[in-house]
Amino acid sequence: MSSQQAPPQISNGDTLPRSGALLSVSDVGFDYEHSPILSEVSLEVGKGEFLALVGPSGCGKSTLLNLVSGVLSQKTGTIVSNGLTGRKERLGSISYMQQKDLLLPWRTVAENGRLGLELRGESTSQSSKAVGELARVFGIADVLDHMPWQLSGGMRQRVALLRAVLPDNPVLLLDEPFGALDAITRQQLQRWLLNVLDVSEKAVVLVTHDVEEAILLADRVVVMAPNPGRIVRGIHTGYDNKLADDTFLSSSEFLDLKSTILGSLETEEMVI
Repeated sequence: MSSQQAPPQISNGDTLPRSGALLSVSDVGFDYEHSPILSEVSLEVGKGEFLALVGPSGCGKSTLLNLVSGVLSQKTGTIVSNGLTGRKERLGSISYMQQKDLLLPWRTVAENGRLGLELRGESTSQSSKAVGELARVFGIADVLDHMPWQLSGGMRQRVALLRAVLPDNPVLLLDEPFGALDAITRQQLQRWLLNVLDVSEKAVVLVTHDVEEAILLADRVVVMAPNPGRIVRGIHTGYDNKLADDTFLSSSEFLDLKSTILGSLETEEMVI
């Protein structure tokens, strides 16, 4: 999503863009039953920027998304999304797509797609029109009358993403949206996702266990460590159109980025 062309920039925990942040997380901590899950987590995501979080299971990546979205309340620190600071304010003002598509089985594709708009109080006619206008872009125009059980895993994820994007919230959270898909479908949806977001100015945060996916999709990769969850490194990928370049996966730039990220994980004695 970024237009920047530069070599990878690596820093220890410095993950902050200098201006234009749509999402700001400052010194956030979270405990569960008196056990620290996150400690002093700080990051910012700018307009039109795609940030990926990588780290082992249990380091608090999904918990961080739940805090940002307002599903959970942080113990310490502040979270600001597009100027909104309160948890209740953020609820409904941030788009959040989880690994499971969570489509309602009794609603059609069109009805699932317009759910977010309905919850905002928009009429059925208005929300249906909005779904119809974006359905072709999302590749689901021919299945709007289908039920979720009639769709492939990849198509279900497209519907779930449309539902998340349609309210046009400035911040989009993605929690391993392609983790349950086969490799070919995952690659197709990665390309499709970047095409959909290419004209967007959203701040996007992706949680993934796949280092290659993080490099291919994100402008910056943030490495987290566990016990408690914390940020240990931020890495700017610095290259555009990575998925459009069939040679990128074998390039020295890609291999250097992958080695750097995996090295950071190994340094923290982490295994993804």
